[in-house]
Amino acid sequence: MDVPILVAVDVPLVGDERRKNWAKIVTNVDESLTSGWAFEGDFIATGGIQDVPIGSVLLLYGERGSRTNPQIEAKVLRVNSDGTMSHVANAKGRAWARTLRDQIVELLAEKEEAPVTQRPWGPELLHYSTGALEEELRRRE
Repeated sequence: MDVPILVAVDVPLVGDERRKNWAKIVTNVDESLTSGWAFEGDFIATGGIQDVPIGSVLLLYGERGSRTNPQIEAKVLRVNSDGTMSHVANAKGRAWARTLRDQIVELLAEKEEAPVTQRPWGPELLHYSTGALEEELRRRE
């Protein structure tokens, strides 16, 4: 079983922190749905550093304004191997989920076609003891 390579990213807060906001690592999309329930995956905290798999598709949702008249904003980001994120798409208004659904489906299909390759040996491994490296090799067998 392959263990995903994680990278630390600063997950931005979308909208107003006093209103509804969330972020999700999208792993699948139910194309029969047109609401936010179409996006399957794990929720992660916003407004701070999170460890996420390289190549992940992040969906961020946030609201501004009053409770009775929220202004909705959603963003789609892709996590890069260097800990940065690429902005893919955004949508505003009540039709945000349907607006982003097909783009997220395409991103997930691309991710399946081009899996993340493991990095080659690098000098950062010199900071680990021989015992720790041997233990990691045994764990991966």
